Amino acid sequence: MSSYELSCADCGSKRCYLRKGEFPNFCLTTSLSEAEKSAIKAKYNAEETHKVMQAAAEVEGKYYGKLTRVEEILEFATILGAKKIGIASCAGLIDEARIFTRIVRARGFDAICVICKVGSFDKAELGIPAEVKLTPGEFEASCNPVMQAHILNREKTDLNVVMGLCVGHDAIFNKYSASLVTTLIAKDRVLAHNPAAVLYTSKSYYTRLFKP
Repeated sequence: MSSYELSCADCGSKRCYLRKGEFPNFCLTTSLSEAEKSAIKAKYNAEETHKVMQAAAEVEGKYYGKLTRVEEILEFATILGAKKIGIASCAGLIDEARIFTRIVRARGFDAICVICKVGSFDKAELGIPAEVKLTPGEFEASCNPVMQAHILNREKTDLNVVMGLCVGHDAIFNKYSASLVTTLIAKDRVLAHNPAAVLYTSKSYYTRLFKP
């Protein structure tokens, strides 16, 4: 047996989902005390959290498997009563961001799009070594997810949508965004922004990923 800590990925029962069968002895559900479960459940009574969960449930219940993610995001925003949608986009996906912005506005929302190079400065100013630049020795604009969040916070957006921010930059944007954040595009330039393709081909081409 592996020495890794067992978790949901190692479970085959789905007991927590189906409520049938036995919980495995490493189940994360049973690892919690009743007091912990009650305290966690109580957090859904918070006004904003409750509102978001209700909206998410409505989108799922009415449109599961029927709408694209673009449409689901717009329905979610509508149910929440959002008026202004912020779009935090990779500069390399500006064409896609322009189309999405037009769609958002066509649906009656205000929209503001901020690309990742806003307020750009050289990566060297962050202490990033020249050898890890794409173009060593030349000016290379750093992405600026903190400023993207700052501008959208200043604009008082009701919901922010991430479009292709780099791994890590998306995490920073989410950390500093004052509004709820959902993702429309997860960047994967190799797989045309379909990162799940690696998982679906893990028994064929991408078996190489299992090698140490």
